[in-house]
Amino acid sequence: MVQNDKAAAWVEEMAALCQPDQVVWCDGSDEEKERFYELSLKTGEFQRLDQEKLPGCYYHRSAQNDVARTEHLTFICTPTEREAGPTNNWMAPDAAYEKLRALFNGCMKGRTMYVIPFIMGPPGSPFCEVGIQLTDSLYVVQNMRMMTRMGNVALEQLRTNGKFTECLHSNGELDIDRRYICHFPQDNRIWSFGSGYGGNALLGKKCLSLRIASYLGRKEQWMAEHMLILGVEDPQGNTSYIAAAFPSACGKTNLAMLIPPDSMPGYKVYTVGDDIAWLRVGPDGRLWAINPEAGFFGVLPGTSMKTNPNAMLTMKKNTIFTNVVKADDNTVWWEGMGVDPPAHGTDWKGDEWTPERGEKGAHPNSRFTAPAAQCPVMSSHWEDPQGVPISAIFFGGRRSHLTPLIYETLDWNHGTFVGATMGSETTAAATSASGVLRRDPMAMLPFCGYNMADYFHHWLEMGKRIPHPPKIFNVNWFKKDDEGNYLWPGFGDNLRALEWALKRCRDEVEGTETPIGRLPRAQELNLSGLDLPGDTVEQLLTVDPDAWLEEVEGIEEFFQKFGDDLPQEFRDQAENLKRRLKAQEKIPVS
Repeated sequence: MVQNDKAAAWVEEMAALCQPDQVVWCDGSDEEKERFYELSLKTGEFQRLDQEKLPGCYYHRSAQNDVARTEHLTFICTPTEREAGPTNNWMAPDAAYEKLRALFNGCMKGRTMYVIPFIMGPPGSPFCEVGIQLTDSLYVVQNMRMMTRMGNVALEQLRTNGKFTECLHSNGELDIDRRYICHFPQDNRIWSFGSGYGGNALLGKKCLSLRIASYLGRKEQWMAEHMLILGVEDPQGNTSYIAAAFPSACGKTNLAMLIPPDSMPGYKVYTVGDDIAWLRVGPDGRLWAINPEAGFFGVLPGTSMKTNPNAMLTMKKNTIFTNVVKADDNTVWWEGMGVDPPAHGTDWKGDEWTPERGEKGAHPNSRFTAPAAQCPVMSSHWEDPQGVPISAIFFGGRRSHLTPLIYETLDWNHGTFVGATMGSETTAAATSASGVLRRDPMAMLPFCGYNMADYFHHWLEMGKRIPHPPKIFNVNWFKKDDEGNYLWPGFGDNLRALEWALKRCRDEVEGTETPIGRLPRAQELNLSGLDLPGDTVEQLLTVDPDAWLEEVEGIEEFFQKFGDDLPQEFRDQAENLKRRLKAQEKIPVS
């Protein structure tokens, strides 16, 4: 089936190691999809949902110890620990191979090895990367079918360029004491053992698209980022594209599928991607981006027709639901769905469940997997081989008091510094202590495939290679008043901040200079249809120099972990920020 000698030899070598009863090459056809679903119903990996209410939809329940990414068991395997850096777990390649070969040895006896050729990115795109994943999990096969372009289309691409990422996976015994997710950047290889959870087992997703791709991007002068991509069409019919990075629990998916408020007629928003962006300098000197994925792998609790109607509409068919409540009528439910719970069903653990039990029926990290093409607001350009041109990059986090609604950074280097220092305050739901600041540079802390200090250097170097770089902004939808109430309505109204930013990109508004960057003047923000008192707008657009001086202290403390590898530019940015802050008093922008 495959006409690539290296690929054929590698599959044969791994099959000899894992010793499956049979090896099946996946072709990506609809007939194969249905055949595998029928097989998975017999093995119990899937349950069929009501095909009238949820056509093409299936339910999966994972092992109770296997419901999220296991960061402490995720390793970057480079020749030296310095290459992995202080924010990654490191294992020497020889030690990792020895440990993993022992685990994979004979692990597929009595099982089938499925060979999944796949492409990240549109076929034929200069951005795209080919991978081949070997797995003994039909759940992985069916998810990879949605999340990537898989099968014969990938084999055709492989004939063209010959390069591919080797991705070896086995569920093993789903034993957390025998679980490792190992990345070998120099070998363009990923070995994952002992987990069937998407982030650990769908090796085209975080493993290839971010950890391996970030290493390849540095080597080949492009960028792999944990960013959404969306298009904003204004009332005059002009569309601009933005990329945005947010830590978890900051509304990333909601922004990717934003619905404009009724009080902003003529605006349309289009989704290009909800999670990952690959960016390259185009022939015109601008930064161009693609979404390398073909599907969504989204969190379900809290997703409703109120919070994200486009996501709800996306998952009405051909969707895999994982670790939610399965109702007796073969439909699904989760907390925050916005509809009444079923009277009776089965929870994510497989136990009988009723609302009266007082226990959550869906796991907090329960997921849906759906084809991106089903999203009602998917951009007509989301699969363009050349990607879309990026006018603005946004960073953001959850800050209760410090950060204003939006500000424009001074230039690319300052924007890189802002992205490298962004963070979010934890919530009580996520940790025993709320309000604790966790820094997550560019939202890449768990996903950078090499030393993050080198990653910072790469951002700075990319700025020199982009003749017409996008402007960089920082946003914060989560500022609160003294009583703990959110000052900004959020959701669709976030478009108002994006609108100001895009007007800045076209020099249509001036804003006001402050020590941290350029903020909107109150009259420059489109607040029509909002009943926001003047003092609320003032609080949203206020810079407190004393509070920001404390922030710089925290930034400098965070930078210490990178030692001498930290770019000198970042130390200079911190000093310059302190100098500007000390020269100012508290500044309300009006």
